[in-house]
Amino acid sequence: MINVGEELKAHRTKANLSQQALADYIKTTQQSISRWENNEVELPLSICIALADFYHISLDELVGREIK
Repeated sequence: MINVGEELKAHRTKANLSQQALADYIKTTQQSISRWENNEVELPLSICIALADFYHISLDELVGREIK
């Protein structure tokens, strides 16, 4: 099973960003980033798209989904 929160955190840390820096970029709060990374709330599709665009990756890559 895919752990979306872990994938989000991995992409953020790979980009060497703090939660606050990422929140500033996508115009949300640090608390929202934390909740998404801890799987406390689901990530809205609009935010998924913004993050995938920011990291220059697909939505599948963003959430750690491998197409078989």
